[in-house]
Amino acid sequence: MPTPKFIRELRQKIGHDLLWLTGITGVVLNDADEVLLVRRADTGRWALVAGILEPGEQPATGLVREIQEETAVQAVVERLVSVESLPPSSYPNGDQVQFLDLCFRCRPISGAPRVNDDESLEVRWWPLNALPDLPDREQACIKNALSPDPAPVYATS
Repeated sequence: MPTPKFIRELRQKIGHDLLWLTGITGVVLNDADEVLLVRRADTGRWALVAGILEPGEQPATGLVREIQEETAVQAVVERLVSVESLPPSSYPNGDQVQFLDLCFRCRPISGAPRVNDDESLEVRWWPLNALPDLPDREQACIKNALSPDPAPVYATS
């Protein structure tokens, strides 16, 4: 995945030290009870569309940008699904990161899904009753996005 310019510039100053970033995740649901997933180029695993906010960018705007950049699908944000701090992690080059992730429920308004950048190997709609293997956190995002309760879930531990 390409590293945003602002992160490369910060890394010149802080090296590999822990960097706190705002992540955004989208649960894009269509009227056919399907969710939009990407097969990531870096891991080969299926995942929800996700990205990093640029400085000064509003979260919903950033997520709509990420969805379009990665999948060619135009979407609108319907509501905030969850807010949680993810565990610290590191990249193969030694860079340490930790994300505050904002997950949103979205719906598509136009465009057919396709690989639209170098971050994904495949992009497609998956039936909710036949999803590929997804990490527990992403399964929870989907479950929360499908909940009739519109209140966001706030992680407390």
